Amino acid sequence: MATLETTFAGLKLKNPIIVSSSGLTDSAAKNQKLSEAGAGAIVLKSLFEEQIMMEADWMGDPNMYPEGSDYLVGYIREHKLGEYLNLIKESKKVCNIPIIASINCYQNADWVEFAAKIEEAGADALEINILALQTDVQYTYGTFEQRHIDILSHIKKTVKIPVIMKLGDNLTNPIALIDQLYANGAAAVVLFNRFYQPDINIEKMIQVSGNVFSNESDLSKALRWIGIASAAVNKLDYAASGGIHSPEGVVKAILAGASAVEICSVLYQNSATLIEEYVRFLNAWMDCKGMETIGQFKGILNVNDPKGVNTFERTQFLKYFSSHE
Repeated sequence: MATLETTFAGLKLKNPIIVSSSGLTDSAAKNQKLSEAGAGAIVLKSLFEEQIMMEADWMGDPNMYPEGSDYLVGYIREHKLGEYLNLIKESKKVCNIPIIASINCYQNADWVEFAAKIEEAGADALEINILALQTDVQYTYGTFEQRHIDILSHIKKTVKIPVIMKLGDNLTNPIALIDQLYANGAAAVVLFNRFYQPDINIEKMIQVSGNVFSNESDLSKALRWIGIASAAVNKLDYAASGGIHSPEGVVKAILAGASAVEICSVLYQNSATLIEEYVRFLNAWMDCKGMETIGQFKGILNVNDPKGVNTFERTQFLKYFSSHE
């Protein structure tokens, strides 16, 4: 009988299926159900820097005495943090799997020191999500990547728990950044976060929200970059995120080099009972292939020679069209 145990960011998981940060993980009651459904770990709904700052700015009255305004802004920040710390503590009480906190931020500010209180509340690890589009016409190349490194370095000075970096897919060279993140203490990397998807209503001629859910074709991006990164920077762990809409997708991600996967959209579209189906399929597939552990097939289809031409780069394009008339 195969064992599905895996190690991700130094955490021991009973299986590689992690529920990613979302509204699915914003209460202890929901997290208890996900744990009972068989999840290997849970990433809590993110503490958003942007939301905290917007609410603080909105509540801050410019006509108030500076001391009063500063107090109000500080109170809002501490209140939001207090709610989040309670979510960690309550989730830890009812879940017997790793609970990973999540911070969504865009600047290397003092508030990042909230990470220390998150650790004290009992989080097993901390996932950092730095998601932003770079649209400034005066943008200096490399500053966005450096922001990742600076924020990680700041947080690593305040916590001892593993720090996981969740990256967007808008990077010129994820491999170079991942190498620097490892050098600065990252325990794992998640590829990739999903941007808000815009759309346009041509009848009303207004901007509207696009499809909020990922689809199965999105997985190819994670497979490509995990396949390359897990060979080039092989001393940290990887998780695939976006496009896991079938149990086969879990197997594909591990073959490419992932230690785990983060799932979200497929749970919204179905239910937590899907986790059990994924676990059952993974067990059956491993038994069929004679695999006893995740480590036996993790990364066997990644790029073993990152300096050479490989199927995760443009040769795949050439092979496809050379075989079609």
